[in-house]
Amino acid sequence: MKENKYDDSVFYKKYCELPRSTGGLDAAGEWTALKKILPSFCNKRVLDLGCGFGWHCRYAIENNAKTVIGVDISEKMLEKAISMTKDENITYIHKPIEKVEFNENSFDIIISSLSLHYIKNFKELMARIYKWLGENGQFIFSVEHPIFTAYGNQDWIYSENNEILHWPVDNYFVEGKRESIFLGEKVIKYHRTITTYLKTLLEMEFKINNIIEPKPDEKNDEMKNELRRPMMLLISAIKIIKTRRSFNWMCKT
Repeated sequence: MKENKYDDSVFYKKYCELPRSTGGLDAAGEWTALKKILPSFCNKRVLDLGCGFGWHCRYAIENNAKTVIGVDISEKMLEKAISMTKDENITYIHKPIEKVEFNENSFDIIISSLSLHYIKNFKELMARIYKWLGENGQFIFSVEHPIFTAYGNQDWIYSENNEILHWPVDNYFVEGKRESIFLGEKVIKYHRTITTYLKTLLEMEFKINNIIEPKPDEKNDEMKNELRRPMMLLISAIKIIKTRRSFNWMCKT
């Protein structure tokens, strides 16, 4: 059965206390970078996979999206999202990302924020996303950086005096399940390499528009350790319509 940690009352309470939960998009460390690669939402049909509290759904509507659908596995998260949403053009669906279905050409923009590292079969989901997007549809997502997920427990190596020594990277090329510790709780995530993220998109015939490894403000002393390794990876891509390659005759001499 698909893990749903966000409906665990203890974990959910801790998550609600995070700055990004209380302060919204402006409190999310990657938002400044992500915002720069978002397309125009004007009159667009938008899908948010793993929408959580619906921050990106509401942002899209505030920026003139035509309709927005937010999908999330967590009932508690969606209850909060609904309570914060007043616009009738936003619809929330309570389902795992892997189980939701839409018709071809249903959306102009699909976004996903820090959700896809919970997905076991990335390639299968990318094929479905490609199908759901219309011509020149755009796909923008953020995931935990592969350097961040590789070792598994997602914590620093400390000295005997509990001082940070370094960030562990091991089994980078061994993709798959990881048992990480997030908010003091065990959470199942799936590690994959940067090559897998990019190559899968290219094989689906997406054109990659942008790649960002966001970093915190270098002047913020409280965040200096966050400059020692990347925590997130942002990617934007556009759907290229597949065409039959029957032009071998052009290469004959």
